Amino acid sequence: MKNSRQVGNQFEEMAATYLQAAGYLILERNYRDRLGEIDIVAKDGRYLVFVEVKYRANSEKGDPAEAVHGRKQRRIRNGARGYLFCHGLGEDVACRFDVVAILGQDIRLIKDAF
Repeated sequence: MKNSRQVGNQFEEMAATYLQAAGYLILERNYRDRLGEIDIVAKDGRYLVFVEVKYRANSEKGDPAEAVHGRKQRRIRNGARGYLFCHGLGEDVACRFDVVAILGQDIRLIKDAF
């Protein structure tokens, strides 16, 4: 039986493959600092994209994208600030927050989710 981190890694890998097929360049996975965490950091055209991956086996607990609520969004934004700072990137960098929602085997990309 897989633990939740192993399951998370499996679906983050699936999301990364999906994003690459959609033209994203994956820069980093599982970025963490004291401010927050980002599942995937990527480039999509001129945008630096911070991607949250959410998985649900079925819809019993709702749509996976619904789990990216206010508190989670704040943690992702804080992680993005930390990433920009640690990589010497200024506030003039065009950034976007996307969500990859995986329900069973269905993958949905929500660009500019918040």
